[in-house]
Amino acid sequence: MDNAVNDSTASLRAFTVIGGGRMGEAIVKGLIDSGTVAAGAFTIVEPDAARRQALSSAYGVACTNDGMEAVKGAEIVLLAVKPQIIDDVVSSLASGMGQALVISIAAGISCARLESQLGTGSRVVRVMPNTPAMVGSGMSVVSAGSEASSADMDMVVRLFSAIGEAIALDERYQDAATAISGSGPAYVALFIDALARAGVRQGLSRDVAEALARQTLAGTVDLLEGTGMHPQQLIDGVSSPGGTTIAAIEALEAGGFRTSVSAAVSAAVKRSKELGS
Repeated sequence: MDNAVNDSTASLRAFTVIGGGRMGEAIVKGLIDSGTVAAGAFTIVEPDAARRQALSSAYGVACTNDGMEAVKGAEIVLLAVKPQIIDDVVSSLASGMGQALVISIAAGISCARLESQLGTGSRVVRVMPNTPAMVGSGMSVVSAGSEASSADMDMVVRLFSAIGEAIALDERYQDAATAISGSGPAYVALFIDALARAGVRQGLSRDVAEALARQTLAGTVDLLEGTGMHPQQLIDGVSSPGGTTIAAIEALEAGGFRTSVSAAVSAAVKRSKELGS
């Protein structure tokens, strides 16, 4: 990323976040901790008073329940609300957003849908982050609306790179990305839990079984990243002829493991499209 983009994020003075939930908080925390955006630039709009107090105390940011006031003069407005309520939120704030760059992290909601509510010339960027952003290890997919410039996209990619990794993709891939990385942490957690429970059934304590499952997953990811190995190469390398691993792989395949994963992704894509309809 060039120095102009670095400077553009560091110089932000009015960054409004609509929604102080877990993902909104994770983004704010990551941007502050990385030095990408100063705490003083943020205003978080959050209806719950206790939550406002907690966010303000934790990060030194301004918090309010007055969305219209918060978006006035904002350079960036981040929509960190559920897709089920985003239409009401955007329609209530559209007249006050001015020339702000609008970033939406609502699953399934297209840039065109937001542009139609915000008005002609509105700059919208759609992002699908995921929950590992809460510990700085997120994966975000960034897509431009019809009026967003390359500079807008560069800025948003840099912002979300502060909470993990970020890539730019054409918006037509967003539903698939939502199903893989957006929903993916739940699939991975389900597998870890299933593996740990299987260990308990074989006589291990829950703590030991879960520690083995967690570290095995983390180490496998590190191995794949560090070597550039294809996952199938790793499977083949561990699966000695007649050994324990090949017996386990055969049991997983017989149980339809790959088919179940594919079906899960298809179901998530379908639901993402439904949310956007």
